[in-house]
Amino acid sequence: MAFIDIVLRPPSYGWQDEHGNLVKPRPGQIFAEFFKRLNIVQDRKNWLSLMSWVKVLCMVPFLALFIFKFFNLWLLLAAFVYSMFIMGTHGTIWHHRYCTHGAYKFKNHFWRVFTQNLTVCMIPEEIYVVSHHVHHAKSDRPGDPYNAEAGFLYCFLADVNHQPIAADLSEQQYNRVKSLMRHTGVIANSYQQYLTWGSYQHPARAVLYWLLNWSFWYAVFFLLGGHALACTLFGAAGFWAVGVRTFNYEGHGKGQDKQRPGTDFNQNDKSINQLWPGIVAGEWHNNHHLFPKSARSGFKPYQIDLAWYYIKFLNKLGAISSYHDSKKQFYKQYESPYQEAKQNPEKRTKFTEA
Repeated sequence: MAFIDIVLRPPSYGWQDEHGNLVKPRPGQIFAEFFKRLNIVQDRKNWLSLMSWVKVLCMVPFLALFIFKFFNLWLLLAAFVYSMFIMGTHGTIWHHRYCTHGAYKFKNHFWRVFTQNLTVCMIPEEIYVVSHHVHHAKSDRPGDPYNAEAGFLYCFLADVNHQPIAADLSEQQYNRVKSLMRHTGVIANSYQQYLTWGSYQHPARAVLYWLLNWSFWYAVFFLLGGHALACTLFGAAGFWAVGVRTFNYEGHGKGQDKQRPGTDFNQNDKSINQLWPGIVAGEWHNNHHLFPKSARSGFKPYQIDLAWYYIKFLNKLGAISSYHDSKKQFYKQYESPYQEAKQNPEKRTKFTEA
């Protein structure tokens, strides 16, 4: 079997049936799988999934303190900006365009570490990166770890049920995982450590990084605005970490064909461009599926792309040495032919058809 078919740990209900059709598990099956994969007593290789959700649970007291003790309209505005714009844009800059797709390169390690730690850390790189390569290879087909056609819960709990790497890869296969992750700066387990922990990253290093990142940002927020601001922004980070788990369900039309002529040109899957994720995080998702390695996804004038603005700014500073920008290619291959076809019915194409 191809590497992309076996790199992720398959759920107990499987990716597809004997006829090759997508398995759409019942909610009970999804929850049973979820809690089984959080059980580190039964299997310590579940540690990474558990840590990811423990981070979310740790944010609940901060969010409660913001709501019931510190709440005011200014802090509400700060929470909104931090969760929607800052956390959202950073996820696109770091996890999506750099860690997964290598859309740009840093000049040195300092700027990579700087960018990695621009926000409170919530999502482990390992869970995101490897599974996202599979998502692009199998988008909206059996094996896609967050296939919207299987429903909301299938996507929402995918980080536990579908996204962890397989625990029984050969050394050669594990080396391919390392090649996907090496540029992120996350230190890899040896193959023997991988067999012990079932992960690319060692739990001790992951927990140490978690504590250092959170300590740094709590101190910064406290110095800027005391416990009130620190609790507010930590609660906002937790809110984002829950909300981002809904994105691929929404970003692929909830499993339905919601693509619009002249807006969504990639028709190989159900990805769609959405105004809100685009504005707050630069996540013009259909554009991204057209050109996944592009450091810019907002191609049209109205498609604001804050992630691209950050990448371009660091490039001007000399912190980013190179990047891919597919805007010209987008206009040449898709937008310009579409506009020409609208004006000339004889050149009508599939992109102009309703």
